[in-house]
Amino acid sequence: MTLLIDAQQLSKTFVLHQQGGLELPVLTDVSLEVHAGECVALVGPSGAGKSTLLKALYANYLVQHGTLNILHKGRWVDMARAAPHEIVEVRRDTLGYVSQFLRVIPRVSALDIVAEPLVEQGEDRELARQKAGALLGRLNIAERLWSLPPATFSGGEQQRVNIARGLISPRPLLLLDEPTASLDAANRAVVIELMKEAKARGAALVGIFHDEATRDAIADRLFTVPLARRDEIKKELAA
Repeated sequence: MTLLIDAQQLSKTFVLHQQGGLELPVLTDVSLEVHAGECVALVGPSGAGKSTLLKALYANYLVQHGTLNILHKGRWVDMARAAPHEIVEVRRDTLGYVSQFLRVIPRVSALDIVAEPLVEQGEDRELARQKAGALLGRLNIAERLWSLPPATFSGGEQQRVNIARGLISPRPLLLLDEPTASLDAANRAVVIELMKEAKARGAALVGIFHDEATRDAIADRLFTVPLARRDEIKKELAA
C-alpha cells in the first residue's frame, strides 16, 4: 500500500509563560507512518498529546524537531517546514480535518459551508451545492435547515455539518478529532459508514475515537502516543 504519511521523530514543546517560562514537552520523538486505505486510531491517556499530534499533522501546531512528510500529488511535503501557500494547497487538495467544533464564517448557510471545499477545488458551485445537499440529507440534516447558518443548530447538527464539510471532498488523507462524540447511535452509524467508504476508495484516516464501538468499527490499528515527561512536569508545577 502507498505510504501517505511519513512522520519521524516529532517533538513539540509548549512554553508556559505564566509559570516562569516552564517548558512542557508534549511530543517527544514520535514517529508515525500511515498507508492508503487504513485507519489509525490514536490512543493514550488524557494529556498524552493525541490532539497535539493531529494538529501538528495539519500544521496548526509547528513541531520543533522532526520531519512530517505528507504525500501531495506525488511528492512529499514536509508540513513542519512548508511555506504557507504550500500548506494551503495541501489542505485544499490532499489533507482534510474534522475537529470537534464547527468554526465557520457567521451567516453562511449550511449548504454553502459544506459545498465550499469542492468550490475551492474548482467544482461548479451549483453541482457542489447538489452534492452538499445529498450529503447533508444522508446525515439526517433536514432540508429546511440547509439555507440557515449552523450557529442556530444543535450541537449534534453542527457536528454533522462539520463532518459533511470534512468528507465531501475525496481527499487522500483525513484527520478526525472525535468525529462522533456528540452524535446519537443512528447518526454515529452513518458517519462510520462514510468513513468506511473513504477507506474503501483508498483514503488514509488518522483519528481520535474515545467511543470504543466507533474505534472498533473503523480502526485497522492503534497507535499509542507516548507520554512525554508528564510526571516530572507535574512535580515542577507543584514545587
